[in-house]
Amino acid sequence: MRKTNRTVLAVLALSAMTAVAGCGAEPAVRLAAADSDGLGLEQVRVGIAFDQGGRGDKSFNDAAAAGLDRAKKELEVDGVEVTLSEETEEERTAKLRELAKSGRNPVIAVGFLYAKAVQTVAAEFPDTTFAIVDDDSFSAPNVVSLVFAEEQGSYLVGAAAALKSRSGRVGFIGGVRIPLLQKFEAGFAAGAAKARPGVDVSVDYVSVPPDFSGFGAPDRAKEIAERMMADGVDVIYTAAGGSGAGSLEAIAARKGVWAVGVDSDQYQTADPGVRDAILSSMIKRVDNAVFQEIQAFIKGDRAGGVKRFDLKTDGVGYSVSNEKAVAPVRRQVDSLRQRILDGGITVPTKPDLTLRTKTRRVFTP
Repeated sequence: MRKTNRTVLAVLALSAMTAVAGCGAEPAVRLAAADSDGLGLEQVRVGIAFDQGGRGDKSFNDAAAAGLDRAKKELEVDGVEVTLSEETEEERTAKLRELAKSGRNPVIAVGFLYAKAVQTVAAEFPDTTFAIVDDDSFSAPNVVSLVFAEEQGSYLVGAAAALKSRSGRVGFIGGVRIPLLQKFEAGFAAGAAKARPGVDVSVDYVSVPPDFSGFGAPDRAKEIAERMMADGVDVIYTAAGGSGAGSLEAIAARKGVWAVGVDSDQYQTADPGVRDAILSSMIKRVDNAVFQEIQAFIKGDRAGGVKRFDLKTDGVGYSVSNEKAVAPVRRQVDSLRQRILDGGITVPTKPDLTLRTKTRRVFTP
């Protein structure tokens, strides 16, 4: 009888929301989980585990945090967040288990490095819905993978970089040389080559597996950026998590060189002293993915699977906040964007080695 009551109450709640939506603009969906006695509705309690650097990185984690903050405001959920004290598999597993044990549902893991931990803990808590950002390496009935077409957004900033470059030399700095980051590289190089045939693309990574420190080594990213600039590169796209701050610092100190940010609109979040050096950013709408996953949970979607965010879903894009800097190239970049949407351009997800400069180096600490 209790199970029947819970089902009826949930259906009635969702039906009422649908009826209200029919009278005008669709309202935010709120409080859709029945309480343990089946006598009412309880507030959804979300748990989120951040990637390296946590909230405040002005990039990847802050984008995820913005999605949670929006859900708190618009959906009235209760949200708890955890940040790693150690960058270990044991710590990641412990943090997710802590959230699940405390009754958080859904539990959202930010970053592909949580893959093994999510797989382990999701099996221990089959009644809890887990979501992981940037990984679809495994499947489970209660795990949702939130992945992005990073190559598409990177293609657009690659085009902008090539068109803006005076030297005809642009650079890409990745955090760790893994397939995920190579999608960024592939799109960037392809977009640059399309917009400006013959452009020279330098590629470097802060670290290579099994060393994943490249996401938190700004000093090394700074060294790579300085080396690229010494070689004549005058626009640098950095996709390296917390290491990006070092690259941006080096670029801002060099007149006539542009930085391209990643994940968030870094022109909006960067310190005033470096903001004017940012040409654009590859926008990766982790905020939308996190918010929409919480909203889907509230609406009753508990099924695992893969959800992909691309240009068509406004999952990726490029920023134009630095209007004066972007204006000269915006028309051409937007034309390429439309061609991707129309199917006229298929952006590669793996690097084309012929588009790399012959002087390419990989940093090995």
